[in-house]
Amino acid sequence: MPFIMITVLIDMMSIGLIVPVLPGLVGSFTSSQSEQVWWYGAVAFAFSFANFFSSPVLGALSDKYGRRPVLLMGFCALSLSFFVTGLATALWMLIVVRLFSGAMQSNASVANAYVADITEPEQRAKRFGMLGAMFGLGFILGPVMGGLLGAIDLHLPFFAAGTLALINLLYGWFVLPESLPLDKRRPIDWKTALNPVAALSQLRNLHGVGALVAVIACASLSQFILYTSWVLYTTFKFGWGPQQNGWWLFTVGVMSVLVQGVLLGRLLARFSPQRLTVVGLFSSVFAYLAYGLTNEGWMLYAIVVCNILAFVVAASIQSIISGAADATTQGRTMGAVSGLQSLMAVIAPTLSAPLLGVVSHLPRGDWRIGAPFYFCALLQLAALGLAWMHFSKARRARLDVVPHTP
Repeated sequence: MPFIMITVLIDMMSIGLIVPVLPGLVGSFTSSQSEQVWWYGAVAFAFSFANFFSSPVLGALSDKYGRRPVLLMGFCALSLSFFVTGLATALWMLIVVRLFSGAMQSNASVANAYVADITEPEQRAKRFGMLGAMFGLGFILGPVMGGLLGAIDLHLPFFAAGTLALINLLYGWFVLPESLPLDKRRPIDWKTALNPVAALSQLRNLHGVGALVAVIACASLSQFILYTSWVLYTTFKFGWGPQQNGWWLFTVGVMSVLVQGVLLGRLLARFSPQRLTVVGLFSSVFAYLAYGLTNEGWMLYAIVVCNILAFVVAASIQSIISGAADATTQGRTMGAVSGLQSLMAVIAPTLSAPLLGVVSHLPRGDWRIGAPFYFCALLQLAALGLAWMHFSKARRARLDVVPHTP
């Protein structure tokens, strides 16, 4: 577990480095705020579009050849994409390199499959929480570094991120062990792997999953709309720059580490993953509404702190889905989850860009600039309703099979 945790930490630091500055880099090639919104959406779309089609393939490759080589390929692709992005001189270069990066790496889903390989089913929620804490820690260190470096030069964080990805490649090559034994590997079903829709269908048909696919879709779509809207939203509404956004992402990372690395184990000792999922989604509905309605930048920090239960949702759902898959299909299953999330990331810019575009002309502080987050609140409400109905149905089914004593 320590090996994969360090790998994920370095990986997320490299990704977190570019979050506060990528919209600004896109803006350096555009002449207006509305044009910046449109092209940033196109750049975000490119990565997710390629990743949607490649994630099931990469997951199947990891089931066949092991997790380690697929992770190493992802680190190599990330490093190359960061360096090329830092050297880009035109928007088309940004789009091409994001397509390449999305097609060549699915590190998060393979890391989740790695954890499932080495963990008993009853411990997976806690272990996924530990992995989530590393994601959070990467977002503590990465965005702050990116914000500080970006304040010096917008291109500097991309070279730093590329260097970190290279370090991860070397670490993986010399230190990271393989987690999938030979007797648990399986041949690739190319018909399914090359058809992401079929992979999603197989995911939905896993016992105990069902409507959770729609829950993941709604929750992921709202999360990606936040990601693609955040920096431009805070710029339009509060006049924030890379440094302020870096510090806010630092706060998100701190809360993620605190909840998933410290509190989640205690919460799982008292509550089921199902109950934590419902409570976390309920909290998220109000958090998204608050993000859009707030009229002072400091309030955004308070909302993150109050929304701590939202950080348990991903680990809870992942543990449920991982428990529904057998030992030979963890890579394919987690690849399908990643593919679904990538599909939502494809859709997110097509929604966030128009929502931000129609309010980009409004004066700073106007509550209508929060339009993307009001839509996210509706998505989280839909996810909450679907999760509630799914778990209630599963609970009734369990009660029906319990024999009645005379």
